[in-house]
Amino acid sequence: MIKTLLLVDGNALVHRAYHALPSFKTHEGTLTNAVYGFASMLLKTVDDFNPSHICVAFDTPAKTFRKELSVDYQAHRPKMEDELSAQFPYVKEFLESAQITHLEKPGFEADDVIGTVSKIAREKDFKVFILTGDKDLIQLVDDKVFVITPIKGLSEVKLYNEGSALEKFGIPANKIPDLKGLMGDQSDNYKGVPGIGPKTAVILLTQFGSVENMYAHLSEVISPKTKELLKKNKESALLSKKLATIIRDLSLNIDIEKCIRKTYNQNLKDFFTKLEFNSLSKRYFAKQQSVGEGFKPSQSAMKKKPEKKEETTDQLNLF
Repeated sequence: MIKTLLLVDGNALVHRAYHALPSFKTHEGTLTNAVYGFASMLLKTVDDFNPSHICVAFDTPAKTFRKELSVDYQAHRPKMEDELSAQFPYVKEFLESAQITHLEKPGFEADDVIGTVSKIAREKDFKVFILTGDKDLIQLVDDKVFVITPIKGLSEVKLYNEGSALEKFGIPANKIPDLKGLMGDQSDNYKGVPGIGPKTAVILLTQFGSVENMYAHLSEVISPKTKELLKKNKESALLSKKLATIIRDLSLNIDIEKCIRKTYNQNLKDFFTKLEFNSLSKRYFAKQQSVGEGFKPSQSAMKKKPEKKEETTDQLNLF
């Protein structure tokens, strides 16, 4: 039996859910749109890809090593809204109720946790699917690792493999840090080599293979203007590549085999009831079948069904 691991970029998915859905609250006034969107998207992905194992990674408030390398890193990003940060404890409560492993590493981003866990998993012969709204993680794609990104709200996704990553970026997936080293990244606020755009960056990487090799053979760059830009911004290019590179060798307290997917149980049903997620409760617990101490969703519950408009404020019909 092929073992498959679904790795979820927790922060990216929660942010996407929060901004994709209108605000709605429980009758007691608890804002829940991000929690609902996150839970819906994760559970739908489980339905669609049927992983044998699941793990969710989160950022932490601690200063990361990238901030140590560059004080400007992500400096333009606005502070997280209180309405969003207040929902993270409920997101983690959902994961605990669903018996889904989640982890984080102070000083590192969720991307680095995902990079490390994906490496551990592929070495144990897992097929890995990474669910994220952050295309930086596409650099991890290879013959066993795939990236799933929402492309329309939360209801449609695109699956990146080696071929589709090459088609999108013009280079192999593992060369994306080199591409960012030359182009920079406006959203993360590192500049790369000003004046070098995606087309020129792809040409250079096709010729030289990496930023380091390009600088080792700088005399072979044909365009005098490009050569001068590269020479002037060498330090920035190398730093930008380092900032863009996902760490894959963190020390993590995780046993992949223990991330096995569990059956949906009464705790999860109670959580849905608590936050008034009526559509999710109906979808996964309408026809419960006892399996040990838990429940398995019936086949009819796994199928897409139109939902009543009573959910307009407390859980939109996303899927």
